[in-house]
Amino acid sequence: MFGRMRAWTRRHSKLVDTLTVSPLALLSLISVEVFSRSSPFGARQVGVPGLLLLSAALIVPLVWRRDHPREVFAVVAIVSFVQWLLNVVVLPANIAVLVALYNVVSRRTLRWALAAGAVAELGLLLAMIRWTPEAGRAWLSSSAFIVAVWLAGIYANTRRRYVEGLVERAERAERERDQQARIAASAERARIARELHDVVAHNVSVMVVQADGAGYAIDGDPEQARRALQAISATGRQALTEMRRLVGVLRQDAGSPAEEYAPQPGVAQLGDLIGQVRDSGLPTEFTVSGTAPTLPEGEQLAVYRIVQEALTNVLKHGGPGARAWVEMTYGGGEIELRISDDGRGAAAPRLVGGHGLIGMRERAAMYGGSVQAAPRPGGGFRVVVRIPVGVAA
Repeated sequence: MFGRMRAWTRRHSKLVDTLTVSPLALLSLISVEVFSRSSPFGARQVGVPGLLLLSAALIVPLVWRRDHPREVFAVVAIVSFVQWLLNVVVLPANIAVLVALYNVVSRRTLRWALAAGAVAELGLLLAMIRWTPEAGRAWLSSSAFIVAVWLAGIYANTRRRYVEGLVERAERAERERDQQARIAASAERARIARELHDVVAHNVSVMVVQADGAGYAIDGDPEQARRALQAISATGRQALTEMRRLVGVLRQDAGSPAEEYAPQPGVAQLGDLIGQVRDSGLPTEFTVSGTAPTLPEGEQLAVYRIVQEALTNVLKHGGPGARAWVEMTYGGGEIELRISDDGRGAAAPRLVGGHGLIGMRERAAMYGGSVQAAPRPGGGFRVVVRIPVGVAA
């Protein structure tokens, strides 16, 4: 309810400001005739019309005090000075000076607050000198009202700035949260793109090699051709399963249950991967040394994909008669992978736009690891990967 009231007052600020000064206007209107008859000073000379004009000049500008506090205070101060020059005693409408002072102090900087307070004190001193016998004592006692209004304005200004700071920080936090969400979404898309690249590149390479082998063996060795076709079929099904899983992540609606796809491959599936590569015509040796620790699924997936990408590159660039070696060593708080081959290595032509090595480095970097890839002495290529054990992404 209070929130709706604040919103309404913000939308109708002029009406609210007019209503808040209406009691002061009514009091001034009632007291004009009394002051014109009983005041021993210049109120009798200016008469009721003059007092009404002075009161209106002091009160009406308060309607704009919210939007133009300095200007309103200046107008009220000038009218009060004219009133002092006319020797018209202090009227109820002179409360407008305190109202205008409060708005300057509560809405402007400390410099303007000090200037407005000094002007109000000077005006009070002039009034005391002219209309009060003991001006000094009266000025000190009456200054308490100005100081109280000034301190109230300072408090309101401080609180308003504090609330504005809270609102600004909340808005900034909301923007940063949205930005982090967009960054996370972009990172997830990049991860899925790498996944798709690895899946498609490896499986298509295996299928191409198997298809070539089946083409050569279909006349001379039908059984070998049949096994090659079975390998193509199995590889294609695996590729489709993984692609459905990855693309399904992109298609999930917010709040909708995710479809169940094949689990993420890990270290335990490296043997199956090596078997597929051997079936594709690339003799590959796989050795494991050390005691395998418990690895998180994400780190296992990174190891699997790095080996898969490295062997895919051997299939693409190693050339005929190439062999490969995969060595995985546990120890020293890290996993060391060595994927080597004796193929053409750096002499093989590179495809434009390849992202294999970049993807391997990014996967290793996610877990604080590193990738070194270089030609082997005497021919071939070697990829050395070191990934710390138990480092979160």
